[in-house]
Amino acid sequence: MVTLHTNFGDIKIQLNAEKAPVTAANFLQYCRDGFYNGTLFHRVIDGFMIQGGGMISGMEEKESGASIKNEANNGLSNKIGTLAMARTMEPHSASSQFFINVGNNTFLDHKSESMDGWGYCVFGEVVEGMDVVNKIKDVATGNWGYVHQDVPVEEVIINNVTIEE
Repeated sequence: MVTLHTNFGDIKIQLNAEKAPVTAANFLQYCRDGFYNGTLFHRVIDGFMIQGGGMISGMEEKESGASIKNEANNGLSNKIGTLAMARTMEPHSASSQFFINVGNNTFLDHKSESMDGWGYCVFGEVVEGMDVVNKIKDVATGNWGYVHQDVPVEEVIINNVTIEE
């Protein structure tokens, strides 16, 4: 069990190490290392997801570790309240960034082992604090420079993380 302590409240997460062993271990290692302390939920789209784990105040990107294997073919679905790894267009490019689904985003699920079909790996779910997730999804957003869209106007900060093992 992992708790993200944010400036909006706590979000308690149950990881699924059985279905996504590499991804859950990767996330847990970032938590243990304190990597997420002071990072932002930097991309928020109501009806879709809230994304965090890679930017600090001022939208400065934090250097993350190596990419991991995409385990999206694990049978888990991008339903409301689940956590999945963010990545680039390259299927096996996830490292530290993750998102919490605030919509049933089954179009992000694994369909085939191809560039277009890999999907986004679900590796956990919110077990307490969906009210906090819902507060975050409702924040006002705007653009940050020419690169970033859907950025919360008021920073949403992951102050620190606690782990119950």
